[in-house]
Amino acid sequence: MNLLATAPYWLAAIFYLLLFLAAAEDGCRLKISNLTSGAIAVGAFVAVALDGPIIGLWQNVVLFAAVLTVGTFMFGRGWMGGGDVKLLAGCALWFDLSAGWKALIAIAIVGGIEAFAVILLRQLPWPDRLRQKVLLLKPREGIPYGVAIALGVAAMAVWLRS
Repeated sequence: MNLLATAPYWLAAIFYLLLFLAAAEDGCRLKISNLTSGAIAVGAFVAVALDGPIIGLWQNVVLFAAVLTVGTFMFGRGWMGGGDVKLLAGCALWFDLSAGWKALIAIAIVGGIEAFAVILLRQLPWPDRLRQKVLLLKPREGIPYGVAIALGVAAMAVWLRS
């Protein structure tokens, strides 16, 4: 069940706000708060409670488990940050299998564009003082993939609600 398609507007607005907060936090600090990721996951359970029993909810749980399993493996290899994995898994609870893979593709596309943009930004001649303060501009720092997750999920959510 695509929970965003049936969620009340106020709950969808909170979901979008939490996505924005996760992206902003990851963009500034290269970290995503557990509270933000947890609130996104709790929001999915609130949507289920408001909508009543849903037969297809198993798909959301399977997608969540698959994303968390693969994400944990990627975290263990150093390919993805822990906050990114938790944010992605929390967002996966909002989608069924048919919309979930589309959301993952949207995230991958946005992530590729973001990585390219960050690499280009890091090549520009920034003042050393600015480069030290803005983690995004430091040459060997990570890329805030929470931004790509938030944008990809938000794009998919808007598409589902239209």
